[in-house]
Amino acid sequence: MPARSDAAMHHAWRLPAADVVRGRRALWWSVGPAGELAVLLVHRRHLDHTRYGKGWIGWGPDVPFTGELVTVTGQEERRILVQDIPIRPSHLALLPDSRFLLVSGRTFRNETDGVWRPNAVVFSASGAPEREFCVGDDIPALVTDVGGGVWTAYGDEGIYGGHPESGAGLAGWNTRGQASWAPDGRLPDHPLEGCTTATENEHVWLVWHSGSSRGGTYLTRITPSTGDVTSYRSPVPDPDGFAVRDNRALLTRRHHNKRSVELIRAELDDTTWKVTSRRRLRVPGRVVGRCCQGRDGSLWLRAGNTWLRLEGRTPTGVS
Repeated sequence: MPARSDAAMHHAWRLPAADVVRGRRALWWSVGPAGELAVLLVHRRHLDHTRYGKGWIGWGPDVPFTGELVTVTGQEERRILVQDIPIRPSHLALLPDSRFLLVSGRTFRNETDGVWRPNAVVFSASGAPEREFCVGDDIPALVTDVGGGVWTAYGDEGIYGGHPESGAGLAGWNTRGQASWAPDGRLPDHPLEGCTTATENEHVWLVWHSGSSRGGTYLTRITPSTGDVTSYRSPVPDPDGFAVRDNRALLTRRHHNKRSVELIRAELDDTTWKVTSRRRLRVPGRVVGRCCQGRDGSLWLRAGNTWLRLEGRTPTGVS
């Protein structure tokens, strides 16, 4: 696929034709801090498709269901069976020691005692459930850091829905289900909706837009070891993807359900991120929601059943 871009684009993985023939759908996915790609496959017999969701995000399982977790590191591929998954996931995230996390974007209070129902399940390296807990309601964006901390950005229904951590807009959690970080008034505005996430070495970045009259999209950098937080106004409104290394960043905005994205390169000038280039990038599959994740300067992009890795460097090219 010849093209020129402000970022080198590498083919990372594609769902094998044998899985497609056997009726397996590639659904939730994530990238770990070491650059390992993880994708959960589910057989078509466990799934229904809503007419309101384009692409893979429109598929939903009947619980409990069985899936197969594929982890790709370089040229190596590892698969494990995950049985009796008790939730309808929205997010997959990787944890240390080959453990992983599945999270549903929504949760509700029990009518009897008012306790919020668990919507996160930690699984062992062998695929056995270890623990379940609640990480808030209405979660459009989630990522894990190098130490296994879980970071969430919420949507408006969660922010105004009564859950205490969701109400703050952003939150950090440990894998025992305990809140480990909160904004505590240190954000430049009150969040309304999470957009995307990234990590950069020990830092976590949560991208969100505000609901005030001032409006705007913000890039918030958190240092988990200290709890420190720094926010910048985003040079791009509501990006789908964000990856950062030092003072350079890649951002994307999808052309929904099309085979292209807008690719934006930006640099940090003192305290302001400034766009240095923009272009339309054609990709080998249709792009829908939850299409990107940034890890240490690399932007991972899902296009249909193909995963690409964009590197923000020059000279430009495609490989």
